[in-house]
Amino acid sequence: MSKLAESLPPGFLAGALRFAFGLPRPLRRLITGPPITLDGQRLHPEAHLLLRLQQLSGEDWRTTSPAATRAALTRSNALVSGPAVEGVAVRAVTMDGVGGRFYTPHGLPGGSPLLVFYHGGGWVSGDLDSHDNLCRFLAVEAGVRVLSADYRLAPEHPFPAATDDARTAFEWAAANAAELRVDPTRIAIGGDSAGGNLAAVTALHAGAVKPVFLLLFYPAVDATARRRSREVFGNGFFLTDAKMDWFLNHYAPSRSAHADPRLSVLLAEDLSGLPPTYLATAGFDPLRDEGEEFAEKLAAQGVPVVLRRYEGLFHGYANILGVGGVFREAVAEAVGALRTGLALANARKGVAETA
Repeated sequence: MSKLAESLPPGFLAGALRFAFGLPRPLRRLITGPPITLDGQRLHPEAHLLLRLQQLSGEDWRTTSPAATRAALTRSNALVSGPAVEGVAVRAVTMDGVGGRFYTPHGLPGGSPLLVFYHGGGWVSGDLDSHDNLCRFLAVEAGVRVLSADYRLAPEHPFPAATDDARTAFEWAAANAAELRVDPTRIAIGGDSAGGNLAAVTALHAGAVKPVFLLLFYPAVDATARRRSREVFGNGFFLTDAKMDWFLNHYAPSRSAHADPRLSVLLAEDLSGLPPTYLATAGFDPLRDEGEEFAEKLAAQGVPVVLRRYEGLFHGYANILGVGGVFREAVAEAVGALRTGLALANARKGVAETA
């Protein structure tokens, strides 16, 4: 992050971003320069503008120390997440030692579905605050209660601490469904990036109570291989190849852990027990290819899966709810998938009860 970006109040920078996005298209084109096309995909003009403005301001998510990386992500998210989504009550919870935040849309009756959500941030950064507005949006737009888990971060707590906390949060939610006023037969799991990894791993290793739906935004699913998307999009599109190595080295410094299915869930032999899944990837994302390979493996093993690639977007788009429109539209589609998946789960439950 540049000294200029650090010296300006976040509110000023957020306002400047909104102003830039409100400029006429020819002026925005002057800022971004020529369109960017890679691998047969064109970077969406709004994604291009945001990346260019971040480059010009020096307001970027950089990896130096864990503390600095966490601060940079917090500041970056504050610029793009937008005003707090209203119409939802929020309270803190503790889940057998794991902190969390519980979201209830106003007027939502008891017995609603629940989404247990795990934030991204490379297992090193991110927290309840960094993904607060995304959780608010998911709760209000999907008409569900949302439980966000504040799992332990590396390097202070390396693998498998985050995995253990993620499973603890899900099992606590299932055991306390009555207190949370949720339907224990309609609990979904979701997450973005590293949180998507934790969601998939938790679903794979769930015990007696299993999630009925899996919502994954650009998940990290294989720490053992470098696919083509890491080479093509490894620099200049928010998440970089170097950042991925940095995060992984902090989370799982022992290479012997990289093939563990609790980290590289793509390597698990049997994924057939996973629930119906919506998996979104971004075209300009180093993680694109492994996420899509995971979706293909799910489908091959009989898991109902919808794979959606947003060709013109980059990693992290789910948190960009405050500027532009294409990012919010992408999250809205995921909300629709979540609503549909939970409705179908309710229909299946009704059929089972009458059988």
